[in-house]
Amino acid sequence: MNHTYFITGISTEVGKTLTSAIVVEALQADYWKPIQSGDKHASDTMKVKELISNSKTHFFPSSYEFEYPASPHLSAQMEGITIEKDKIVRPVTSRPLVIEAAGGLFVPLNDHDIMIELIAPSDRVILVSRHYLGSINHTLLSVEALQRRGLSIFGILFSGAENPATESWISSYTQLPILGRIDEEPYFDKQTIRKYATLFANKLT
Repeated sequence: MNHTYFITGISTEVGKTLTSAIVVEALQADYWKPIQSGDKHASDTMKVKELISNSKTHFFPSSYEFEYPASPHLSAQMEGITIEKDKIVRPVTSRPLVIEAAGGLFVPLNDHDIMIELIAPSDRVILVSRHYLGSINHTLLSVEALQRRGLSIFGILFSGAENPATESWISSYTQLPILGRIDEEPYFDKQTIRKYATLFANKLT
């Protein structure tokens, strides 16, 4: 059975796109970013495409793409558009699929829909956590939100500088699998992504 991995984060700019590239490379999975909010001409889809090495991955077009870098509902508003959740239709594939969220779980899509509603009960949710003041609180709130909705958290992945005390506490409190950590690398290129893909491959399957 080919699974769908939904990559979300405790906040913005925590490493979702790098995580997506690593998971895509590790599983030679297909990739889909339902909503691209900001950097329309340098999108996360383009970034993942540049970072992976395998030739099997298919990149599905986003349902919505906006140039203005903001919450999806505001980006859409700036372009005179209203995001309709029913028009965000998952692509059909016989291969593993990686879906990358825009922002955190409660990012608004419009006046009444939020990002977490795009996650299916069968998805393997990977929560990306990054250490900063308040990140423990944001991590636990994200975990609780997912669990309250009956969604399956496949594991937590840390990105950035190591903080053993924080990582150990989150692991102990949540009792969730810790998939690993993406270090602060000098730069990320295909070789770096391949290194992490090899490192995480067994945990992902």
